[in-house]
Amino acid sequence: MKTTNSNSRRNFLGALALGATASTLSMLSNPVYAEATTFNDKKMSAAENWFDKIKGKHRIVYDGSTPHKGFPILWNWAYYFSHNETGTTDDDITAMTVIRHSAIGFALEDRLWEKYKLGEFFDVKDYTKEHAVRNPVFEPQDGDYPINGPSGIKNLQERGAMFCVCNLALQVYGNFIGQKMSLDGTEIYNDFISGIIPGIEVVPSGVWALGLAQQKGCGYIFAGE
Repeated sequence: MKTTNSNSRRNFLGALALGATASTLSMLSNPVYAEATTFNDKKMSAAENWFDKIKGKHRIVYDGSTPHKGFPILWNWAYYFSHNETGTTDDDITAMTVIRHSAIGFALEDRLWEKYKLGEFFDVKDYTKEHAVRNPVFEPQDGDYPINGPSGIKNLQERGAMFCVCNLALQVYGNFIGQKMSLDGTEIYNDFISGIIPGIEVVPSGVWALGLAQQKGCGYIFAGE
């Protein structure tokens, strides 16, 4: 009975982290998804301390649960742009995007987009009008966003924007992709971890991060669809 309760709890947390539908919850009942990679004390401390970087009077956290044509990143840029237009400098601004659920590809380097066909898997197209084989929001080109001009993750990080990615979603989608490609899901997850864009923090789950960001004074905006 104790083991059953433990597994049910993990499945429920997995559903929360992924923004699950009923069908997703059913898939999570499979034992392969039951064991989320545990955050040890060192990882938890690093994740919690990362949130101490939040600064300034103007603080926002975007809930990037789906790719949504790049809007989880585009709106991060818009927050800086609009505040700059009204006289606020970057030093007094923190815009954070929590990358979770089916948007996790935005946290991964180009190598992984090509290797695992992430554009096709997550239905993300870029300026070519085809499924992307590169991360289109890291250094966007004209046509990657619905409008041209806004910068991507690389430039926003240089300005102080913060990005984190859901560890639980990385694991679960690693298994999904593994099933699709007849590969080992754990190996894919480890490959994902090795290919996180530098400066993007891996957090226990996206919903955990959204809660902590709000505790640190960030307003909440949903950026998915």
